[in-house]
Amino acid sequence: MNIEQYRNYCISKKGVTEHFPFDDDVLVFKVMGKMFALSSVKKWEEGTPSVNLKCDPDRALQLRAQYESIQPGYHMNKNLWNTVSINNEVPDEMIRELIDHSYDLIVASLTKKLQVELANL
Repeated sequence: MNIEQYRNYCISKKGVTEHFPFDDDVLVFKVMGKMFALSSVKKWEEGTPSVNLKCDPDRALQLRAQYESIQPGYHMNKNLWNTVSINNEVPDEMIRELIDHSYDLIVASLTKKLQVELANL
């Protein structure tokens, strides 16, 4: 997966916007204003890309045990976020599934009003 594929996959989801809220390096994807994925553009350029994704706490522990490339979320709540290194260990299909999982967790946490608004987009 390259940065264009990552960006296109995230931005294709319903209600998603992209931002650089912290600086000109950290690309953040939000659904209905809530963050579900972020990544350093500089790390992609340097050849060491990774993404931070929200994850169910029990599943996060299982994934970390299964893959060396999945670690507790860098600069994030370690119980709820994983940092996934984009390399050959974690297949692209799994990365897309983890993006979906993060997106779905955020959508489920939205207010009913925002969920209805999202459904009507």
